[in-house]
Amino acid sequence: MVKKLGLGAIPILKLRESLLEESQLTQNYLVLSLGSCLLATFGLIINSAAVIIGAMIIAPLMLPLRGFAFATLEGDIELLRRSFISVIFATFLSIFCSAMVGVIISLPEFGGEILSRTQPTLIDLLIAIVAGGISGYAKIRPSVGDAIPGTAIAVALMPPICVFGLALSQGEWQIASGAGLLYCTNLIGINLACIIIYFLGGYARSNEFARTLSWGVSVILIIFLAVPLGISFWQLISKAKIHDSIQKILVTRSLVNRPDISVFQVRVNWNKNPPVVVVKARASNPIKPEEVQIVENRLKRELENPYKVIFEVTPTSVIDSSDEE
Repeated sequence: MVKKLGLGAIPILKLRESLLEESQLTQNYLVLSLGSCLLATFGLIINSAAVIIGAMIIAPLMLPLRGFAFATLEGDIELLRRSFISVIFATFLSIFCSAMVGVIISLPEFGGEILSRTQPTLIDLLIAIVAGGISGYAKIRPSVGDAIPGTAIAVALMPPICVFGLALSQGEWQIASGAGLLYCTNLIGINLACIIIYFLGGYARSNEFARTLSWGVSVILIIFLAVPLGISFWQLISKAKIHDSIQKILVTRSLVNRPDISVFQVRVNWNKNPPVVVVKARASNPIKPEEVQIVENRLKRELENPYKVIFEVTPTSVIDSSDEE
């Protein structure tokens, strides 16, 4: 029944030969990996989305990943070895180079492009699965090969590695762990999606070893990721609710009535009990402790959970020409 779906367009031997070639650790692969790493690292440092997108397009990491998925499905040890070596070598090369750049430049602070890649969620896993599925389909259907650059941009394999290296160079272990989790999420999502596409294309063998190796590894890894990604997704949603509630509390006349306060960032430390909410804001007048207490009480009532709220306030003033003496 699976083979009648018609996804497979090229013979299995030809597909294997092509994947073996793509999974080789060649000079071109190394040069593209190094160039992509440096571009992504510099783009992250200057907070340039355009440069980062360019690095994603030329990154060749997707190629051996497709071979790795096929190897696990078929129980192909030679292809598994080649693709695994290529992925691991490019990964450690990128971490080393980005860390060296971080040491040389010594970043004073991390920009938004870096921080946005440190808190992966289940949504990131779903993106990786969809992009990996399209990439696998493009492999067995060469006529849609133009989709590869789009999938490379969507799943973003290289930037998380570079964030990992930059964070290590500055001793930011929490940021590094978040970027590492995002990279692993992308790898596993792509691998699972490609396996499914190859299976639906009719390329799967019927022997027990291949089935156990492919589905067993994928399911175990997905389960391994589900807990931290689920927690991160819940924290992301909760943070958005906290931010929205604080904004409403500050401008409500019956509560605080402080329209002069402008909230521009909310951070939540979930490791504390109760969680600590740090609100970065601008205000023309000082915020009183009793106003902070009102915010805490209201958050507890609305979100059904106690929070410790801390305001970090930057004073602001409005000056125009009418203020001249």
